[in-house]
Amino acid sequence: MKLRVAVVGAGIGLMHLIAYRALAEQWEIVGVVDVDEERREKAAAGFGTRPLASLDEALALPDLDVVDVCTPPHLHLPMIRQALDAGVHVICEKPLVGSLHDCDEVARLEAGAKGRLMPIFQYRFGGGIQKLLHLKRKGVLGRAFLASSETAWRRGADYYAVPWRGKWQSERGGCLLSHAIHNHDLVTCVMGPVESVFAHTTTRVNEVETEDTAAVSLRFADGSLGSFAVTLGAASEISRLRYLFDGVTVQSGDGPYDTGSEPWSFEPRSAEWDDRMKAALADFVPGPDLFEGQFLAGHRALVEDAPLPVTVDDARASLELVTALYASAATGQAVSLPIAKESPWYRSWVPDEALAGAS
Repeated sequence: MKLRVAVVGAGIGLMHLIAYRALAEQWEIVGVVDVDEERREKAAAGFGTRPLASLDEALALPDLDVVDVCTPPHLHLPMIRQALDAGVHVICEKPLVGSLHDCDEVARLEAGAKGRLMPIFQYRFGGGIQKLLHLKRKGVLGRAFLASSETAWRRGADYYAVPWRGKWQSERGGCLLSHAIHNHDLVTCVMGPVESVFAHTTTRVNEVETEDTAAVSLRFADGSLGSFAVTLGAASEISRLRYLFDGVTVQSGDGPYDTGSEPWSFEPRSAEWDDRMKAALADFVPGPDLFEGQFLAGHRALVEDAPLPVTVDDARASLELVTALYASAATGQAVSLPIAKESPWYRSWVPDEALAGAS
C-alpha cells in the first residue's frame, strides 16, 4: 500500500523528496508546498508533482495521507496541530517543537488524533549506528565507560543571510539545537538516559543571537560519562562519535552529515570479545541509510499500525537534554534531569529578552 505525502518546505525538504522518490513502491509524492513561488515550482517540476502555496492547499487534496513538515522551527507546532486536526499523519523535521511544554502539547494532540506523528532522526538509520545498537541489544559490549561527540562544521554569512536563522524566536537555538542535535541523539540512544549536564556556550564565529560554539560534560544514569564539543567555525567539516565499553571501543567515520553511516570501526579488547561480537553480528542485516531508512520503517509502521521507529517520546528526550544544556549555560551550574514541569525552563529555553522582543 502506497502512502501519499505532501512535503511542506523545499529547503531540507528536498532531501526528503529524494528519499521518497527512491521508495516509489511505498510512497507517492502528491505535492510540494513552499511560500517561495520559484522554489516550489522548481521542486514540483523536479519531482513530478503539484506545486502548492500553503499547508491549507495540501490538506485540501483528496488523496493525502501524510504531511511532512520541513519548515523553520517556529512553524512546526501550528502546522503539526493543523495537520493532526485534519486527520492526516505527520512527519516533522528537527527540532520537533521549541520547548518541553510544546512537546507535551504535541503528545496530547497525537493521543487524541486519527493521525500519528513521526519526528525526524534520520541519523539513527545509518549502518554504523544500527550495528552498534544491534550489539547493545545482544548484550555483548560490556560495561559503558565514556562516550564523546565532536561536531565541527562551518557556517558563515551566507548561511545566516536566511532571515530566520541565528535568531532565538525563529530558529529557537544555535549549534546545540540546529546542528549537533543528531549527533547528541546518537550518543544518548546508545548510552541511555542523561542524569546531569554542565554546559558552556558562546558566540564567537558569527554575529548572531544564538550560540555557535559549545562544550558539554555529561553524566549518564548508569554512571558512565560523556562529552560534546560543537563549533560552527571549523576550517574543514567533520562529525565524530566515540564509545568506550569494557569489551569494545567503537568509533564512527568523520563525514559531517552522515555520522550514523558506515564506515565505523569496532575494536574488541581481546579475542574473546571479538568472538562474542562476531557471533552477535551473524544475524545483523542493515537497512537503507538515513532518510530512506526512516521513511521505509515509518511506512511499515503506519501501514501495519505498528510502533513508529521514532516517536514523540524520542523527540522529548532530545528536547529535555537541549533544555538542560541551555539552562546550565545560562546559570553556570550543573543541571539534573528530568526537568520538572514546575521548572521555569519547562516552558521555554529561549532567553527572556528574546521572548520580550517578540511580544
